[in-house]
Amino acid sequence: MKKKILLFILIIVFVYAIGGFIYLKMNKNEPEAVVISDVDKIKGYDYTLKSNASELYKTEFKILKDNLEKDKNDEEYAMSIAKLFIIDLYSLSNKVNKYEVGGVEFLHPDYVANYKLNVQNTLYKYMEDNSYGNRNQKLPLVSTIKVSSHEKTTFKIKDTSYEGYKVELEWEYTEDLGYESKGEVIVIKNDNKYFVVEKN
Repeated sequence: MKKKILLFILIIVFVYAIGGFIYLKMNKNEPEAVVISDVDKIKGYDYTLKSNASELYKTEFKILKDNLEKDKNDEEYAMSIAKLFIIDLYSLSNKVNKYEVGGVEFLHPDYVANYKLNVQNTLYKYMEDNSYGNRNQKLPLVSTIKVSSHEKTTFKIKDTSYEGYKVELEWEYTEDLGYESKGEVIVIKNDNKYFVVEKN
């Protein structure tokens, strides 16, 4: 009789153990993947605002959108493209990984492939992956930006010359981690749209 009771208790314990194991396995709290979506866009253009954009980027994007969807000012349009390009390029902390290269949507199509490869192998090279939101690495985030000067210029692509602007910019970060804080961007106009073609 005692053996039967002991066997019964062991069976119950075994069943509970298996059930507990299956429950824990099924309900394991695995981190959720970071999902980035489009939250805004500009009518008639390919510019989109992503859900992981910084506050500064959102502000500058709204300025660009207001300009392009109302009474377009070409000079202001060019300055916005230059600023958004720099903000997106140097704000690494909101990027998921090194393959999410900032500034790509503002580049002239002829330069995108080389630019992405160059940035991935230099500026973004040591960026840790943040696909599950668990990155601890300190990375820069642009907090302010201003155009210090600009002038009209021309830029040649193959055999064609394009009108545009040479734009000098200065920017700051939420925390100084030793990244570049000033530079020059050349923006050209092609078919009613401005593109970044060079950054020094």
